[in-house]
Amino acid sequence: MKEIAMSGTPTNSQPNFLTVDGTDIAYRHRAGKAPGIVWLGGYRSDMLGTKAEALDDWAAKTGHSFLRHDYSGHGESGGAFHDGTISRWLGESLAVFRAFSEGPQILVGSSMGAWIALRMVQELNRAGEEKRLAGLLLLAPAPDFTMELIEPELTEEHRKALAEQGFMEEPSEYSDEPYIYTRALFEDGLNNRVLTGVLDTHCPVHILQGKADPDVPYTHAMRLTEHLPADDVTLSLVSDGDHRLSRPQDIALILRTLEGLIERHR
Repeated sequence: MKEIAMSGTPTNSQPNFLTVDGTDIAYRHRAGKAPGIVWLGGYRSDMLGTKAEALDDWAAKTGHSFLRHDYSGHGESGGAFHDGTISRWLGESLAVFRAFSEGPQILVGSSMGAWIALRMVQELNRAGEEKRLAGLLLLAPAPDFTMELIEPELTEEHRKALAEQGFMEEPSEYSDEPYIYTRALFEDGLNNRVLTGVLDTHCPVHILQGKADPDVPYTHAMRLTEHLPADDVTLSLVSDGDHRLSRPQDIALILRTLEGLIERHR
């Protein structure tokens, strides 16, 4: 599972910071009307990527609030990437969400960000905050990716590296730097599984998934729908879409889908 940070139109705004468990988490918040939009990026992605910037432009034009942040070890946030886990990034996302958003929000989760979004739904429901959720827009969702997508493909060399040095590396076709997956990420992923039962979201869910995605097969998105209430979930397959879903036509589809979720909330 890979999510690439692709820079879109450069933003002139400087980030603000929220300290979470001793780490400075960078965020940007555009005030506006409800429902607000909350962006949750992917593994090794950041909040200045193409999709996040397109959503910010849309929010500026429509007057909706928009909140985005970088996980620790990502983008402009502090912390070491090696120390990151789903639990840690989830805690940071909840802290930013609760500190800087008000009223109903639509969570837009890309790749690993969709896993974070689904875990946020569970934690918000557990805390009696289900009314904060107006909808979920999941892009190439990769819930449980450590167990479901990466672990089955591990070689003996990978397993040895995880056991002996605590992390493994995998070459990237997008960067000179390899992807790094830690033993802690795998172990913590087990405690954050969501594909184990019914996911009661209390809000509509729309999934956009490319059928040409080389990193998250579309069958994974189809499996996710089996864990969501059938009358509240829509799955749209993009026949030639890749994992990033960042082409102009993909961005246009994302914005149309988001507007549809807003209409459903009214």
